[in-house]
Amino acid sequence: MTEALTDPVVFNPYDYRFHDDPYPVYGRLRAESPLYHNPDLGFWALSRHADVADAFKDNRRLSSANGVSLDPAAYGPHAHYVMSFLAMDDPRHMRLRQLVSRGFTPRRVAEMDGRIQELTKQHLSPALESGEFDWIADVAGKLPMDVISELMGVPQPDRAELRRMADLVVHREDGVLDVPQAAVESSMALMTYYRDMIAERRLARTEDLTSALLDAEIDGDKLSDAEILGFMFLMVVAGNETTTKLLGNALYWGARNPDQMTPLLSDPDPGSQSVRVSQWTEETLRYDTSSQIVARTTAEDLEYYGQTVPAGEKMLLLIGSANRDSDVFDDADEFLIGRNGANKLASFGGGVHFCLGAHLARLEANIALAEFARQVSGFEIDESGIERVHSTNVRGFAALPVKVQVR
Repeated sequence: MTEALTDPVVFNPYDYRFHDDPYPVYGRLRAESPLYHNPDLGFWALSRHADVADAFKDNRRLSSANGVSLDPAAYGPHAHYVMSFLAMDDPRHMRLRQLVSRGFTPRRVAEMDGRIQELTKQHLSPALESGEFDWIADVAGKLPMDVISELMGVPQPDRAELRRMADLVVHREDGVLDVPQAAVESSMALMTYYRDMIAERRLARTEDLTSALLDAEIDGDKLSDAEILGFMFLMVVAGNETTTKLLGNALYWGARNPDQMTPLLSDPDPGSQSVRVSQWTEETLRYDTSSQIVARTTAEDLEYYGQTVPAGEKMLLLIGSANRDSDVFDDADEFLIGRNGANKLASFGGGVHFCLGAHLARLEANIALAEFARQVSGFEIDESGIERVHSTNVRGFAALPVKVQVR
């Protein structure tokens, strides 16, 4: 046992055992190797909250131009084709983000409130009637994709297939240290679908986000079809998957911590229950965030903890680890709804690359979880039926069977 405790910490983001519970590894990284180097997989990693937060702000020395993925096939100067402005540095990044923001406005997101409520009830009501259901398959896996499809103007009959392809894009096979063939094929199919949709909107505008992006303009500068396509792909993969996983993680940790859920589920006042639901969302974002790891590239030699990271190296920012740093969060490894620490979250990044979809993700989660809490007096998870998603950067469930007590 003593020998095991003194073994050097090993961090492999592709390891299925790591996916089951990454937090002990993160704890050792923060304590023993706050700058970690894995020469076999070709990356360095920062795990402490202070280092991750500073790295997000340092967009000059830590470049995003090669993308944010560890996977070799998704990393490089071509990454912006599927990751849009996430895979760009200023001024390219700022130009594209500002143009996209002309279409993807806070007002457009806020106007989705009522429709998100309708979609939540549409998926949740039949699930609750059965008493036992898969939270991912029946609710959490459908709602975010439907919301994004509503925004972009995807017809209802096409959404299930697009959701299936989006799931394949992020899945990673055990032992495969890159993007699997199924993910490549699904990415190509999604790109083809959205390319055709953009062409249709060029001929006839509608009231959706796709049309708004076609019309977005700043001083005569407009988005190209390729730029719109990259942003749409980013929305489908990053926006859809991370919100699905957020909803799954919220329900899982709520069930694992019933003492934290009792005040919320027993609160008859809609106003105070709404506050508690928001706190449930925020603590899930901290305790087990769906977006765990993002990559950067060192633009020059950097010094950390007496070591030099050469220019041109891949640097991983461990968001999941930063959110469990006990130097920032009291009782960091405890799931505590209502803690005061939302302004310290690393979950949506920081600096110029702060997540453009953060408000939409929170809105969806709060509405869906509030509707669940309003209709349910208790719930439990069937641990034997759980299936995890295996990904190098997204953490969550592919299946999450739940049994509910409906009010």
